Amino acid sequence: MPAEEDQPQPLTPTEEAFVRALSRVMTAMPRVIEADMVGNAELPLSEYTTLMHLSEAPHRRLRMSQLAALCNLSLSGMTRVVSRLEERGLVLRAKCSEDARGWNAVLTESGLVCLQEAWPAHLASVRRHVFDELDGHDLVPLTAALRRIATTPESAPYDVAPERRHL
Repeated sequence: MPAEEDQPQPLTPTEEAFVRALSRVMTAMPRVIEADMVGNAELPLSEYTTLMHLSEAPHRRLRMSQLAALCNLSLSGMTRVVSRLEERGLVLRAKCSEDARGWNAVLTESGLVCLQEAWPAHLASVRRHVFDELDGHDLVPLTAALRRIATTPESAPYDVAPERRHL
């Protein structure tokens, strides 16, 4: 039997409340932003996020697998999103020059325009649902803590450079 000091310590009531609130945010936040994006920009959050990551990528192109990781989708889920965007002329697929088996998603000019038009709805939603609630809090240490939490070895494929900016 492991020594008592090796046993995990129970969470304090404050820690438990924080974990539960964080879990709720991770579930609720995408839903409320999705509803705003569909209602105001007629662009689901998964499609907005896909266009955003492509707009930030060199030459506005990413391997499908890398794009899936950045969007936190499975490869098959990313394929469905890209197919919808491709049908609307917002993205196209091109063979990967480094690997003939791979495919890249490439943002078109129409896709960039669509992203630019949807950006105000996304910005308003994020401000309303996130930053209006964090008013007065020091975001620098909070951001640093969230980055540390999100950069475990298990999350490595999803890491995004902090200096990346979108519209």
